[in-house]
Amino acid sequence: MAHREKTGFSGALWKVPPPFTPLLGREREVVAIETFLTQNEKRLLTLTGVGGISKTRLSLEVATLLRSRFVDGVCFVELAALSDPGLVIPTLATRLGIKESGRGPLAERLKGTLHDKHLLLLLDNFEHLLPAASQVEDLLAACPALHIVVTSRTPLRVRAESLFLVAPLALPDLSRLPEPEVLAHTAAVALFVQRAQATQLGFQLTSANARIIAEICMRLDGLPLAIELAAARLSVLSPPELLARLSSRLGLLTRGAWDLPERQQTLRKTIQWSYDLLRAEEQWLFRCLSIFVGGCTLEASEVMWARLRDDEQGAGRVLDGIASLCDKSLLRRIEQEGEESRLVMLETIREYGLEMLAACQELEATQRAYAAYYLALVEEAEGKIGGQEHAVWVKLLEREHDNLRTVLHWFLEQGKDREAALRMGAGLHVFWAIQDHFLEGQTFLEQALARSEGAAPSVRLKALIAAVAITLHAGDLPRCEALCQECLSLCRTLGDMFGRGFSLFALGCIARYRENFAAARSRFEESLALARAWRASPQHRERLPGQHALV
Repeated sequence: MAHREKTGFSGALWKVPPPFTPLLGREREVVAIETFLTQNEKRLLTLTGVGGISKTRLSLEVATLLRSRFVDGVCFVELAALSDPGLVIPTLATRLGIKESGRGPLAERLKGTLHDKHLLLLLDNFEHLLPAASQVEDLLAACPALHIVVTSRTPLRVRAESLFLVAPLALPDLSRLPEPEVLAHTAAVALFVQRAQATQLGFQLTSANARIIAEICMRLDGLPLAIELAAARLSVLSPPELLARLSSRLGLLTRGAWDLPERQQTLRKTIQWSYDLLRAEEQWLFRCLSIFVGGCTLEASEVMWARLRDDEQGAGRVLDGIASLCDKSLLRRIEQEGEESRLVMLETIREYGLEMLAACQELEATQRAYAAYYLALVEEAEGKIGGQEHAVWVKLLEREHDNLRTVLHWFLEQGKDREAALRMGAGLHVFWAIQDHFLEGQTFLEQALARSEGAAPSVRLKALIAAVAITLHAGDLPRCEALCQECLSLCRTLGDMFGRGFSLFALGCIARYRENFAAARSRFEESLALARAWRASPQHRERLPGQHALV
C-alpha cells in the first residue's frame, strides 16, 4: 500500500472557483452528467467539444450540484497553463496540499492519500497534456472511491474513459419563429440577451429585433464564445449592422482548411472578425499580449510595448489599447482584493493571437522580449527574497508562475541563450523551495546544466549551487552528492569560497542523514571555517541576500 500522509485539507474539500453568470440552456447535460457520476460504475468522464463550447462552465455547475454527494469534497484543477505533461501530478498534489518533499515517489503518495477518499476531481483543459492520461487512469485504478471529470478538446483514449460530447446551444427554428417571450428561453438567444445586457443596459428582446437576433445566433452555430463576442459588439453596432458583418465573415467558412471541424472554423472566423475590427495599433497590442500565459499585469504590457516598439513614453497608448480590447471582449481585467489586477485572455482567443503573431513574423521578437522581462523580474526578486519584502516577492512570483514556466521551457527549447536559462533557474531556486516546487526546480536546473556548454563558469557555478540547495531540500541525496563534487571542482578553479563552503555543508548533511557522524562533523567544521573566511572577504559583499537564503 502506498504511503498515506496528512494533506492540506480535512473534512469535505471545496476548491472550486465560483461562476459569475448563470448557466443557460444546459439542463439536460447537467442531469445526464449528474446521473453518470452517481449511478454509473465508471468513474472517469471526459467532456469533449470544440474550444469555447463552455465545457469548463458545465463542469463547475455539476460540481456545485454534487457537492453534498461526495463526502470528501470536490477539487477543481486548472491545467491550461501547463506545457509539460510531467507537471500534471505535481500540480494535482499541490492543489490537494500534498508536499513534494515527503518520502517516496509523489505519484505513489498521491495514490495513498486518495485511496479511501470519496472525492470528485475536475481536471480542466487536458487536451495538450495527453501523455499524462495514463497517470490519471493509474490514479483512478488505485483509488476505488475517486471520480474524475476531465474537460478536453480531444478524448484521453484510455480504457477507463467515458465520453460526453458537449454540443452547441439550442437554436431557434427560423421557419417557425415563436413570440419573443418564448424565443427568450431558447438557450442561444438567452445567452446573447444576457451578454448584450451586460454591455448595453436596458437591452431587451422585442418583436422588432427578435428575428435579427435569432439569425445572429444561427450564424454563430450556437457557440457560446462566439455569441458572447458578438453580443459585446452591440456597444458600437446595432443588431442589423452586426448581422450584416457576420454574414460577410461567415461566408468564408467553406474556404477553411478541409480537415478542421466546421464549428472550429466558425469559432476562428468569429475571433478573426473581432480582430479585424481593431485598429492596426490595437491589433499589434492584441498579438503581443497573447504571448502571456495566465495573464499579465498592466506594467508587464507597458514594458513589452517599450521593448518592442522602442517607445518609453507609450503608457497612455497602452492603456487606451487595453481598454479597447476589454471593451471588445478580447481581454478581461480580473481584480483580486489586495493584489494588482491582471489582464487575461480566454485560451481560445489567445491561441488565435499566437497564430497571428507567427503569421506577422513577430513571434521570435515577442518571445525574446517576453523572456527578457521575466528574467529581469526574477533577478530583481532574487535580491528581495530573504529581505524585508520577502513575502511580497514570493507572492508575486507565485502569481507569475505560469509565465515563468513558459519562459524557462522556451530557454531550454530554443537553446540559443544557455546563460539566461542558468541565471533564471538560479534566481528561482529559493522560490521553488519555499513554495514546495522541488521537482520542477530540480528538473529544470538539471536540464539547464546539461545544456550549458559554452556558458561562463561563474554563471554555471551559480546554477550548480542552486541545484545543490534544491536537491538537498528535496531529499535526493545521491544526486545532491554528485552535484556537490562537481560544484567543489569548479569552486576550486574559480576560488569561490561560498560555493565550497555550501557544498561541504551539503555533504555534511548527507553524511548526517546516512548516520556517518564523523564524516558529517569533519565537513561541517571545514564548511564553518570557509564561511567565516568568506564573510570577512570582499566576496561576501558581492552576493545578493537571495543567493544564500537556503543556507
